[in-house]
Amino acid sequence: MRRLMSSREWPATRVGTGILSSQPEENPHWWNANMVFIPYCSSDVWSGASSKSEKNEYAFMGALIIQEVIKELVGRGLSTAKVLLLAGSSAGGTGVLLNVDRVAAQLEEMGHHGIQVRGLADSGWFLDNKQYRRTDCIDTITCAPTEAIRRGIRYWNGIVPERCKLQFKEGEEWNCFFGYKIYPTLRCPVFVVQWLFDEAQLTVDNVHLTGQPVQEGQWLYIQNLGRELRNTLKDVTASFAPACLSHEIITRNHWTDIQVKGTSLPRALHCWDRSLHESNRNGKVALKGCPIQLIDSCPWPHCNPSCPTIRDQFTGQEMNVIQFLMHMGFDVQKMAQQQGLEPSKLLGMLSSGLGLLPLP
Repeated sequence: MRRLMSSREWPATRVGTGILSSQPEENPHWWNANMVFIPYCSSDVWSGASSKSEKNEYAFMGALIIQEVIKELVGRGLSTAKVLLLAGSSAGGTGVLLNVDRVAAQLEEMGHHGIQVRGLADSGWFLDNKQYRRTDCIDTITCAPTEAIRRGIRYWNGIVPERCKLQFKEGEEWNCFFGYKIYPTLRCPVFVVQWLFDEAQLTVDNVHLTGQPVQEGQWLYIQNLGRELRNTLKDVTASFAPACLSHEIITRNHWTDIQVKGTSLPRALHCWDRSLHESNRNGKVALKGCPIQLIDSCPWPHCNPSCPTIRDQFTGQEMNVIQFLMHMGFDVQKMAQQQGLEPSKLLGMLSSGLGLLPLP
């Protein structure tokens, strides 16, 4: 474990990026925090409790791994901590939603009532929506999101939080793997980071951007995906959702560059941390001038000018916003008309970085 830890006692041998970085320039708020990196080797969305046996060739023990790591860390200084932030990306982001309350309960059972447990879920807020084009469930890529989880939870002996489980009929625990369904049942505060046009979501929905302009049906499907995802985040207290086509962010070294409504993700997380501190101290939640609910309102992938650079999948060349939208089959004339603008003015706004247009 030592090589995966960063603390005053054990110098880090793993160089982290993004929120795992020990450089203040890259990680302005938590650069000097004690960090533990847990590799994802259980392939069960951190939910499994199935050991290898004569019947089962593989072990899926993600939930138990987290439990054992917490036990070990308590003996190595966690018992004196004020805050424990459980963070994860992609499957790890969903794993945060599934485990944050269990970690809090575990620490309480061990007698550590003073540790505030919080969650940071990055790119793990998936939708159980209809695929753009239905395919047979052959592997994880071709499976519809609901069917993949239905099958997986049986192999993994997946554990979901009791409060969420009680919301559904027996055998329908798979619902708790979807953020908008489990979030209302959580007791611990969770900050949700989610691209409105997540590449992993588009992949399981069978929308493949193969280097050719997308068809009108695909384009409409992609735009609707953004609307659907935006709607599921309306009641999330703390969120950061840029209108970008990407996947994962908190461990990327460019995570400080992405902004929603003029606020970066590290700044939003700092505001959230302060609001929780103030809330525990005197009951206040919102801090003036410190936003924690940041969701883009513009309707297209990469209409936010701070989105990460994207590359043409065939040529490898970088594309700017206009090139990308043209590549996606963007109709300048039609979109300008919808926005009540001259086409030249719309393109000028996009190229100058004023791309945050309201939904028509």
